[in-house]
Order: sequence, then C-alpha cells, then structure tokens
Amino acid sequence: MQDLIEQARNGRPRAIARLITKVENSRSGAAKIVPALYKFTGQAHIVGITGAPGSGKSSLVNELAKALRRRDHKVAIVAVDPSSPFTGGALLGDRVRMRDLSGDKGIFIRSLASRGSLGGLSQATAAVIKVLDAAKFDTILVETVGAGQAEVDIAGAAHTTLVIEAPGMGDDVQSIKAGILEIADILVVNKADRPGAARTVRSLQTMLQLGQTMMVNHHGRSMQTASIAPNGSNDADNWEIPVQETVAIEGAGIEDLLDVILVHKDHLRATNGWLTQEKLRSRREIEALLQARFMERFQTAVSQDDRDQLITSVANRTTDPYTAVAEIFNQIKT
Repeated sequence: MQDLIEQARNGRPRAIARLITKVENSRSGAAKIVPALYKFTGQAHIVGITGAPGSGKSSLVNELAKALRRRDHKVAIVAVDPSSPFTGGALLGDRVRMRDLSGDKGIFIRSLASRGSLGGLSQATAAVIKVLDAAKFDTILVETVGAGQAEVDIAGAAHTTLVIEAPGMGDDVQSIKAGILEIADILVVNKADRPGAARTVRSLQTMLQLGQTMMVNHHGRSMQTASIAPNGSNDADNWEIPVQETVAIEGAGIEDLLDVILVHKDHLRATNGWLTQEKLRSRREIEALLQARFMERFQTAVSQDDRDQLITSVANRTTDPYTAVAEIFNQIKT
C-alpha cells in the first residue's frame, strides 16, 4: 500500500487509478488509504461544477481543463454519472465527451457512478478527491450528476462552486425558487450565443440584487451583507457573486471565467474563507461517515427477519416509525 501511495505521489496514473478503485469500491479500503495519505492533502483547489442536464457542464469542464493546462496547472477531473436505479450501472459517458484531453500527461480523468447517492455526488467522491489532492494535482474539477434543483452537496465538497445555467431551459426563476443558486460562488450562463441569453443574465443579476440587506447562509456561514450582487458588498470576508457568460463549445468566455475562478481562490486564501470551507467539508464528511458506520452497525446488530417484521408492523399500523426506531436502537445498544 505504501509503495502504491508513493507511486501516486510521483504522478503515476496507474497507481492513482488503483487507489481510486480501492476507495471507491470499499469503505474498508478507504479507511486504510485515506489515513495513510491524508497528511499530503489540503493543497489542491477543488472546483465544483453543477447545473441542470443540458446546460453544457461537460463541455465547460473540457474547456476549463484546457485553459488550466495552458497556465501549466496539473488538472484532475472527477465526473459523477447517474446510476441506473434498476441495474446499478452507469454510462460514464464524460470520458467520451472529453476524449480530446487524452494524451495530456497533466490531466487525469475519472468517472464515478453515483450509485444511488442523492445530491449529485457519489459517496466515494470525498475519498477520491483526497487521492487526487495527495497526487499533487493543482486543480480538481468535480462535475456533478446534473440532477437539477436538489443538487447541492457539491457546495460542501468544493472550495469554489460554479452553477451553470443556460437560456431556453424553462422558467428563468425555477432554479432561484429551488435554492440551488444559493450554493454558487460563480454563476455561469453557458450557451450565451443563444436567444434569450441576455434575459437569463438579467434574471440572475436581479436575483442577486434582491439579496440586499438580508442575512444569507452561504456555504454554512451566516453573514450580513449589504448586497450579494457583483457591485454591492464592502465586507472584506464576503464574496461578490459574479455572473459570467460563456459559449463552451467555441471556447468563448473561458479564459475570463478561469480568471474569476482563480480570483475566488485568492480571495479564500486571503480571508478566512479557505479554512471555513475546509471546516465545512470536514464536518459534512464526518457526518456522512458516521451515518455509514451506524448503518453498518445496524445491519450487523439487527437481523433481516427483525427488520422485515418491524417494517410489516409499521405498514400494518400496529406500530409507528418512531417506536420501531426506538426498538432498533435498543437492539444496537445491547
């Protein structure tokens, strides 16, 4: 294991891939690997990209990776694809979309199946990011499933979160109502050459301006802001959310977007934001691991027959869910 970690630290793609496979396929594997390489992590800038299907996330990631390479960044891409609820399989099609990145030794691409996880990420994503961080990648781009309005887990996994919108994809305020825009550090209107792009930009800017003089809970932090619009706040710790326009398939606006991403990275480093994000990521990861550990203990302590009996009792209204859970806890304690 130590030899594999050393090879990964030296940038050997095969060793990196083997470590990722181990942490993705087994919690016990992750429990051995992550502690061994954790001291080497904490340097990479993690950039999350989320948005509705069809907004052009994969094309944007593709072009961002090229732009980062032009600036001599080592880039890792983690693309999470949805799993079938019936077979458990996943297409992992992002490798096909990003085939023009192949051959560049400074880019590593890994597709992960969501395996039923909600929130747009695989349960193994945090451990995979740590492997790539320890392997000395400067920037890790994490593309989520694209589930839409409920896809907010990326805010707890990334330092910088991009929310991608595109014109002509329905109600301009639908995302605003759902709250997914609240996780954004940068809003991106992709496919900005399409009709309606200017209206989409104006809608987003209006939404940001409506945040004047209210408390916002951004990335787990409550902050008083005079405005969350791009030209509003005077608070040194507050990030002014910009709206960027791109046409990813043509590479238009990508360099400007990358400039803003790197400015946000510098902003986090210059303020307390980087530590705040690390604490948020750590808290959510610990909570997720605790939940997983509890479920393992539950499955070990309570037999399948007992579980089936409790479920039947709840379904038949002979007991209620709270009483059933209390019985389960009592069995686990004993």
